[in-house]
Amino acid sequence: MFLPTWTRWLTIASLGVLSACSSAPEKPQPAPLPALSGAFKVQKVWSNQVGVVNTPLFASVHGQQLAVASTSGQLALLDASSGRDVWRLNLGAPIQAGVGGDGQRFAVVTQNNELVAVESGRVIWRQALSALSYTPPLVAGERVFVLTGDRAVTAFDGATGQKLWTQQRPGDPLVLRQAGLLMPVGDQLLVGWGGRLVALNPLTGAVRWETLIGTTRGTNEVERLVDLVAGVSRSGNSVCVRAFQASVACLDGLNGRVAWSRSAQGHQGLDGDGQTLWGVESDSKVLAWQRATGAPLWTQDALRFRGLSLPLAWSRTLVVGDQDGWVHFLSPSDGQALQRISTDGSAITGKPVAAGQTLVVVTRTGGVFGFRPE
Repeated sequence: MFLPTWTRWLTIASLGVLSACSSAPEKPQPAPLPALSGAFKVQKVWSNQVGVVNTPLFASVHGQQLAVASTSGQLALLDASSGRDVWRLNLGAPIQAGVGGDGQRFAVVTQNNELVAVESGRVIWRQALSALSYTPPLVAGERVFVLTGDRAVTAFDGATGQKLWTQQRPGDPLVLRQAGLLMPVGDQLLVGWGGRLVALNPLTGAVRWETLIGTTRGTNEVERLVDLVAGVSRSGNSVCVRAFQASVACLDGLNGRVAWSRSAQGHQGLDGDGQTLWGVESDSKVLAWQRATGAPLWTQDALRFRGLSLPLAWSRTLVVGDQDGWVHFLSPSDGQALQRISTDGSAITGKPVAAGQTLVVVTRTGGVFGFRPE
């Protein structure tokens, strides 16, 4: 049986680590690179370097600027049009989760369980956390919100770092060692707690509603693990989410009413527009669903076992990165391979992002690359 790469991203909440069995079958070989239609032209316009990324870090986009980070502690704000540094800061401690930001303030969590807030290239405050976090902090409404591995959500004042409130659910035996769901919708804070999507009052932490998205199953703790993962597609009030290795669902983000739910074997989030939702399964099949009903539209398996990243709908294409540093441009309507371009040979991390007219990807060895249509 194929042992998926997500087994490396499980951890016991009380500090123990769960690793894959050394006698597991060899991983299947990636599919040959598919032929290209050449219907889309793209070129690399700049590159930069931030440092090795081997923790769950994401780029944070704000207009024509984006913040990126390395595991070793580098945090940089880049100009997306040129790739040049606006500012760069060495935090002096390894970074575990980030980057969160609102364009003015940025926040990361270090491996020392410390929340660090930065403004204009300097640290403005630090706060100790109750546990390690794998989810980028959310900076919104003059506050910083953090989801930690012990299922606690904590709000801090954005200017001073003062703790404002904490809301917590009982911890599960296992939690994912990857980014979870934490996002604002209207005047609510949405958070993934296990298989449930919960809406909190951002001023007090009080629970407003909760909806079951993924249910536990299996005969052991690993098989029963369920969690909502980072990578949410929002269109108006429609919010579409993935429960780890269980399901994909779309619901009303204001009241939690589920429009549809389908079984799906993926471990990363989604992207979409008003009509279509796209996702990548754990074996790197790319799937598309009708957003309103969940009806399957197409499946593309030409990139199977290539370790694909989260998808991004960009410039009339669907973009995914792979474990060998290729950036693939697919047709959003049928998944056909339109174009691909190389980076530095190391895996694309996090999710490709769009800043203005520029597509940006970050690699495992810390390369930051900007692309634009020709």
